Amino acid sequence: MSSGLASALLAGFMLAAWAVGMRLGRGLGDTQVGTDGFEEAGTALLALLLSFTFAMAIQKYERRRELLITDTNAIGDFYTCASLLEEPTRSRLQDVIRDYAALRLDTARRAVSASDEDLAGVLPRFDRMQSRMTELVAEALRVGNPIPETLVTTLNEVTSSQTSRLALLRDRLPASVFSLLCLSAVLSSALIGRQHAASGRIRFFGALGFVLVVGFVVWVTLELNHPGRGMARLDQEPLERLIATMQH
Repeated sequence: MSSGLASALLAGFMLAAWAVGMRLGRGLGDTQVGTDGFEEAGTALLALLLSFTFAMAIQKYERRRELLITDTNAIGDFYTCASLLEEPTRSRLQDVIRDYAALRLDTARRAVSASDEDLAGVLPRFDRMQSRMTELVAEALRVGNPIPETLVTTLNEVTSSQTSRLALLRDRLPASVFSLLCLSAVLSSALIGRQHAASGRIRFFGALGFVLVVGFVVWVTLELNHPGRGMARLDQEPLERLIATMQH
């Protein structure tokens, strides 16, 4: 389900809950309005959950952006070390590194998600390229590479950053947290409708504004939770710039 559709469904349920709350609150008198404090407690809990989930999504998004830069630097350092090797190992290794970086960029542009279906056709290609890079590094060490430690270290950084990015790609907001957020939003809307009906002052546009604001915050949170698509797509400019330098 897309972020927009999920947010729209939540907004619809919130409006329906507000209408139900209106029906339940019509039997209450003015003296009973606000005495139980349920409305204030519900909106306070909703505000807490919104801030909590939004902060989690922002943190994961920033971590993904940091790993993009780390991964780009690791590939660039490995490519530089490969340029110090003797032919024909140098050209072979540089070709594999260029293909590896290009596959990285293509995967990001196609917004491959963490689902098994999306990764099934990509991960084996990454694994084959990493195995080929390891073979070429071993070949360079056998013929007397002058920088063995640096070459092995940069290769390890490339493979480690791949593992870290894959793990973070799969690290999403727990479904239980999002479910609790939706439940809190629906119940808060119902309590607000109950208060409006009991007070005899129906504030439809105020309730609509509340629903729209909550829906918008949830939409942004979900977009940040899926940075490969939509408005929160990660900018691949560092990797694009690196690939451009490899062509020279």
